Amino acid sequence: MSIALMIVQLLCALFLIVVIMLQSGKNAGLGGSFGQSQTGFGAAAKSKTWDAKFARMTKWVALAFVLLTLVLFLLPKNQTATATTTDQIESSELADY
Repeated sequence: MSIALMIVQLLCALFLIVVIMLQSGKNAGLGGSFGQSQTGFGAAAKSKTWDAKFARMTKWVALAFVLLTLVLFLLPKNQTATATTTDQIESSELADY
């Protein structure tokens, strides 16, 4: 189960990188450098642009990434792992005495 969650977390991280890279900066354009903001019809239309969609996706994917990280951290580790080769050699040497 933890392997599947790690794969989902990796895909989430890659998707988060892509979504962030696709966004334009907040001060895009010449008007943004002089402090102008969009008002009137421009502000209403902005909610339907790709930048607004990417901003929403970034929030949700980042939240999913953080939650997956917490879940993977809190999952119990597998304590019943098989003995390593060096452990087997040491135990066989002790058995010879």
